[in-house]
Amino acid sequence: MLSLLLIRNKTKKIKKEVGSLQRVYNFSAGPAVLPAEVVRTVQEELPSYRRSGMSIMEISHRSSLFTDLQETAETDLRKLMQIPDNYDVLFLQGGGTLQFAMTAMNLAVKTKRVGFIDSGHWAQRAMEETALVKGTKAVVIASSKNQKYTQLPKIEPITGQFDYLHLTVNNTIEGTMYHQIPAELKKFPLVGDLSSIILGYNYQVTDFDLIYAGAQKNIGPAGLTVVILKHELLQNAPELPAMLSYPKQVQKHSALNTPPVFAIYVAGLVFKWLLAQGGVAAMQEKNEQKAQLLYAEIENSKLFKSPVAVEDRSLTNIPFVTGSAQLNQLFVAEAQAVGLLNLKGHRSVGGMRASLYNAMPLAGVKRLVEFMQEFERQHGGRN
Repeated sequence: MLSLLLIRNKTKKIKKEVGSLQRVYNFSAGPAVLPAEVVRTVQEELPSYRRSGMSIMEISHRSSLFTDLQETAETDLRKLMQIPDNYDVLFLQGGGTLQFAMTAMNLAVKTKRVGFIDSGHWAQRAMEETALVKGTKAVVIASSKNQKYTQLPKIEPITGQFDYLHLTVNNTIEGTMYHQIPAELKKFPLVGDLSSIILGYNYQVTDFDLIYAGAQKNIGPAGLTVVILKHELLQNAPELPAMLSYPKQVQKHSALNTPPVFAIYVAGLVFKWLLAQGGVAAMQEKNEQKAQLLYAEIENSKLFKSPVAVEDRSLTNIPFVTGSAQLNQLFVAEAQAVGLLNLKGHRSVGGMRASLYNAMPLAGVKRLVEFMQEFERQHGGRN
């Protein structure tokens, strides 16, 4: 049995050595890996954006330099996601977490009832925040809590009145994902949290009335939240403080206050990169290839296991375990030593988690699989 002291000593040694590695692969769930080409462009342009003599971090959000940048980013996002003209696009702040309450404040105006698909941690957080909005009731209409969220909730016919339903489309922590939006949910106004799957899978915007996504997983650096919503939703929104009001944010083109200029700039570069890769459909194909490679290794292994039901497995967030907490710790430590970073699973699930967002290259997944095979030969008796 491995001792905790041995693991701690190895971890300390690794922290000293990992900085000297020339190539690493970052499997963090967020903030997450960015395309190498985008990082290089940022580095090149940082001292003087478009030869202005000013860094992108210094330019005015009222200048044509920024307004052109933002308009281009929105145009490219609309192209990538095929966003119809009757949907508005906002570049906001506060992360997906602010949207848990902001959606309720703007949309829960008639019945004051919001229906939730309880599929894991972030769905629960959304429910908790919604319930804090005065007069609003968060109602669980389906849950897989009894299955420890290792599968998606079964959607039965929905009765009752709701201002909207809320769906966490990809569960970053638990590793589950809706590959198709259940038809029953489309009978109601639908709000989708796409934070960890946006632009990585070819969902139809028209299946939703509102989509939100924190940028730090599949779009860019933390500090930006993308919101896509039907324009007709603005008609019934109540009077709210400006920063919490969708109509007021739309009217001011997301610039009620100083927007997250740098984050929008990087997001725009990522959108250009995605278009050059062939768009969302092409990224979905690449993500499926990466995920299938890792899932195949887990299935063929005698040491590693996936806790997630096969039909509900995520393409972008893949948890796996050995069955031994000490072996899990050793795996994470030794993986870091060879440049495979941030593989520790979330504390509520344990084990390991590999996040395979758009910017994670296939080479990184292949290297992870090779390391898993090496580790199993040493610790799991693999031939």
